[in-house]
Amino acid sequence: MGRELVAGAKAPAFTLPRDGGGKVSLKDFKVGNLVLYFYPKADTPGCTKEAIAFSRLRADFAKAGTAILGVSADPVAAQDKFKSKYKLTIALGSDETRKMLSAYGAWGEKSMYGRKYMGVIRKTFLIDAAGRIVRIWPKVGVAGHAEEVLSAARAL
Repeated sequence: MGRELVAGAKAPAFTLPRDGGGKVSLKDFKVGNLVLYFYPKADTPGCTKEAIAFSRLRADFAKAGTAILGVSADPVAAQDKFKSKYKLTIALGSDETRKMLSAYGAWGEKSMYGRKYMGVIRKTFLIDAAGRIVRIWPKVGVAGHAEEVLSAARAL
């Protein structure tokens, strides 16, 4: 686990396989800002609500010069199924190696019903066109989150 990322730090570079085939990289977003959000598992209730909320607001994010990328450790096939099942309009990256998740501090120990396990931590980063982290939401509650991130993107 690297050092904790903070606002103002350079966002760690990444290249991941993405939904629909092909790759997605941090450098693909140099023309604007990027909302990079990490979610535990495709097609689970909280992750579905979050993905639908970001998809619903995608045009508003675009007006604010901001792209959206959701990342989990799910394989691309699961991302594709998730995307078509809910008609998601945002890009989804697949980090089965968990290297990028670790670089962003989004892979770590979690606990449910007293049981500890390793998993994806729901967190969101707002990154500017220069590749710097503008804001971090370290512990995301799904309700109202996409709207809150949108207002931060509009403020840039």
